[in-house]
Amino acid sequence: MQKESKYPELQSRREKVSLGGGEAALQKQIKMGKMTARQRIDAILDDNSFFEYDMFIQHEAREFGMDKKELAGDGVVIGTGKINGSPVAIYSQDFTVMGGSLGYKHAMKITKIMDYALSLRIPLIGINDSGGARIQEGVSALAGYGEIFYRNTMASGVIPQISVILGPCAGGAVYSPALTDFVFVVDNVSKMFITGPSVIETVLGEKIDGESLGGAKVHSEITGNAHFYAESENDCFKQIRDLIDIIPANNKQSAKSETPKQPAKIDISTVVPNDPSKPYDVRQVIKCLIDEGEFVEVMERFAGNIVIGFGRIDGETVGFVANQPLVMAGVLDCDSSDKAARFVRYCDAFNIPIVTLEDLPGYLPGVDQEHAGVIRHGAKLLYAYSEASVPKITVILRKAYGGGYIAMSSKHLRADFVMAWPNAEIAVMGPEGAANIIFMKDIRAAEDKEAMRQEKIKEYKDKFSNPYVAASKGYVDAVIKPEETLAYVKHALEISKNKVVEQPTKKHGVVPF
Repeated sequence: MQKESKYPELQSRREKVSLGGGEAALQKQIKMGKMTARQRIDAILDDNSFFEYDMFIQHEAREFGMDKKELAGDGVVIGTGKINGSPVAIYSQDFTVMGGSLGYKHAMKITKIMDYALSLRIPLIGINDSGGARIQEGVSALAGYGEIFYRNTMASGVIPQISVILGPCAGGAVYSPALTDFVFVVDNVSKMFITGPSVIETVLGEKIDGESLGGAKVHSEITGNAHFYAESENDCFKQIRDLIDIIPANNKQSAKSETPKQPAKIDISTVVPNDPSKPYDVRQVIKCLIDEGEFVEVMERFAGNIVIGFGRIDGETVGFVANQPLVMAGVLDCDSSDKAARFVRYCDAFNIPIVTLEDLPGYLPGVDQEHAGVIRHGAKLLYAYSEASVPKITVILRKAYGGGYIAMSSKHLRADFVMAWPNAEIAVMGPEGAANIIFMKDIRAAEDKEAMRQEKIKEYKDKFSNPYVAASKGYVDAVIKPEETLAYVKHALEISKNKVVEQPTKKHGVVPF
């Protein structure tokens, strides 16, 4: 027999609000393969760690000429809790209450928890599952969005902001996730778009479904709006917990240290082929450097020619930026430049040292790239590395040609330590192309043109493109064996912990990001 509550009114009110839009609406949500707002919070946070606030805000719909029913909690749940013992602020839109639509009081609940997160300097997690602005409230709903966007901007670079898209996120609502640091999506659950399929068909005559327009795969693989992709909500929540565990709680703290562990048992000298034309997976190099090979990759499915993410070296969090020779030979283009630049800025904002692994033939040439603005996009990476004041360690694994050499955290952009492997080629362009240009006359005049070309390629390598030329000018601090990489990187990170950089006083730079 259930014990009678000492506070029956409180219990009754709590039970009523917990039902959200009612039992039927909750069951409909579950039949759609989606968790309820409170279930999602409980699944993300440590057991029994959630404390809810503003539970009894009951927006009376008749204020705006709607039905006279009350909207439980005004369609959003807010509160604080813990992830792996660390405090976080969280909100979760309740789709069972008027489609999770955002009205002014709904927005005020969200901005309240955002203010808590910023003042308490703890990460903010927002779960988005909403039909958008509550049309019946008119401009008041738009005002609510504006208040949220402003706070997203003020909190940027101060606390981590995480957006989880677990349902529709349409119209103006999408700009809040776009202003946050990391966006998580789930296959066949997440939908993000400015203009929905029906409007597109009406205005432009184009037929498209919501999944094809703004589903999880679209934003993970094509637009780059999503940073983490998951097959299920539970997989998504594990990703969030892993991320929170490895990043700092705010810009004044370091990420929590772990007990140092050994890297994956991989012989780093066998990972990278000596032949610069042969591909390999740069993630294997990263696993040779990080504790137990545990790498939290960011934007894995977008711009695969560059790899970014977090790992620990000697128990301390490090950000990695690495060219990926498996995809387009690791070249830089519009998308990879954007991807890497934003990540570098995140690491710099939260005092995370950056290790750059370089192996690329330069920027991607072509009409499409030029017309897409590769100059503008490529400049973002130059800007991000130049501006970053955290410890910056670069290892040139194989190729470092042209503007790509400069952009990938070169000494000229104030990398603290630059190391190169013995077979690294550092030059304006590859030796084959350079020899064809520089020694064109000699090759044409030779009886055996191919033999002369190979001779001149070797001459170019000996004179210009090997790492000892750059080392002789101080552009490379050390030429090292591959098996010495971890020791050099560890030492560089250790001695640069207290790095201080004095930069010109200014409000902010103007390169757009």
